[in-house]
Amino acid sequence: MEVNVSEQHWVQQPPPVITGNIWTWRLESTDQLPAVRAELRGLLSLVSRLEPVSDIEFEEKFLLAFDELASNALRHGGRPVRARVSFGSEGLLVEVSDSAATSPPTPAVGRDPSQGGLGLGLVAALASAHGWVTQAERKLVWAFCRRMAPRRRGAFG
Repeated sequence: MEVNVSEQHWVQQPPPVITGNIWTWRLESTDQLPAVRAELRGLLSLVSRLEPVSDIEFEEKFLLAFDELASNALRHGGRPVRARVSFGSEGLLVEVSDSAATSPPTPAVGRDPSQGGLGLGLVAALASAHGWVTQAERKLVWAFCRRMAPRRRGAFG
């Protein structure tokens, strides 16, 4: 099924509550994102050894969602930007907040894909659920990726 990423809507609704591991970052620049992504990849890998997430493809989709939300906040929101990832039995939740509380996430609609601006639509297409809220004069944009049962491996991996 093909999904038009420019037609994904962002509804004002609170994120699900996820219990489990929680990691947070304060972001000042997009220059930080490669290091934060690498750190998050390592944390997911470490936790997955104890409690398998699903598969590498799931982790990569989640990392892409994290990166898109964080870079959008850094480019279009107000600083400071805070990112939080929750890892629980239900799935993975990324929450990114910025000080642009009056600016809702606005996906690019009708724009030529070569001009960019498709990040929010891409996140919406990848996530099981997504939304945003205003909390304490901050905008919080979130995406939840539901865990699937890990694939069983054959005798040779």
